[in-house]
Amino acid sequence: MSKKEDSRGKKGSHQTELYAEVPSTCLPIVYSPEYNITFMGLEKLHPFDAGKWGKVIHFLKEEQFINDEVIVLAREASEADLLVVHTARYLNRLKWSLVVATITEIPPLLFLPNFLVQRKVLKPLRTQTGGTIMAGKLAMDRGWAINVGGGFHHCSSDKGGGFCAYADITLAIKFLFERVEGVARATIIDLDAHQGNGHERDFLEDRRVYIMDVYNRHIYPGDGYAKRAIKRKVELDWGTEDMEYLQKVELHSEGALNEVRPDIIIYNAGTDILDGDPLGGLAISPQGIIKRDEIIFRAARRRGIPILMVTSGGYQKKTARIIADSILNLHRQGLIGEEAVEGAGPSHVPLMMSKSVSSGAMFSAI
Repeated sequence: MSKKEDSRGKKGSHQTELYAEVPSTCLPIVYSPEYNITFMGLEKLHPFDAGKWGKVIHFLKEEQFINDEVIVLAREASEADLLVVHTARYLNRLKWSLVVATITEIPPLLFLPNFLVQRKVLKPLRTQTGGTIMAGKLAMDRGWAINVGGGFHHCSSDKGGGFCAYADITLAIKFLFERVEGVARATIIDLDAHQGNGHERDFLEDRRVYIMDVYNRHIYPGDGYAKRAIKRKVELDWGTEDMEYLQKVELHSEGALNEVRPDIIIYNAGTDILDGDPLGGLAISPQGIIKRDEIIFRAARRRGIPILMVTSGGYQKKTARIIADSILNLHRQGLIGEEAVEGAGPSHVPLMMSKSVSSGAMFSAI
């Protein structure tokens, strides 16, 4: 498998289903209908468009960029996969509906039997988490990958919060460090409107991981302890607009990648920076978001650094269209596309064979 490890990885690593090869007919875009959370209308208690992930896929199909045969089907992260980062104590706490209700901020979950919470809420989140881990390996194989989901940047090894129950960004990086030769440094570029305190707490003492975080300084989580992990911190004020924002993103992303050259970039591309977002408090236009993503992918491509993108937060009805338009722009600019997938080996990862992908209610992270 060239320089890559097998599914067991280095000595002592557990067996996983998340690192199988992907055929060259697939694009490194990871998704599953299992990302959906639809249960008795509880998903409607969130302040965001609960159907955005399926809508992103729908828009990309409508523009004939993808079809079911080229999407990589995300697998659910197993308990053994999760234990690479999470403590057994934390995973056991998720067996209490009260804990999950607190993390996801859906109070009625408190009254549901935990087996239903596991099946209807946590399994979709474990599948998105598996998707991020899979996309990490795909990015190393192909040069780029997008998980249409994930980005649970408030969750750390032993604590969830802010809609984030599993630490998918930390997991993706730890898997790469353990299983892929030549991956010794990672850079997280977190451009969600909120501080990414989960991965920051996880990598606080890990010099292999460089974190750049650009966020609204006045909103959740305001985690001063976690901020110590940020190597390049850009704190924004209420109502920051395109010109200032894009200048800072370009200046600091270039600076970060010049300061330390990583083996992979994990890009947390939250769209809650959009003007009018009820939680983000910034004022970036749709065109500004599209340009932001282009800046990051262009910086990665220019340096030949693999990049993994997760979509994270975004809480307006128009968010899905903007995410899709941004992905289409990356393709038009030659920063992603079929030309990047040639030469990949055979795979045991299943494809999206279903001809219909629901654009129904889904879950998001911030």
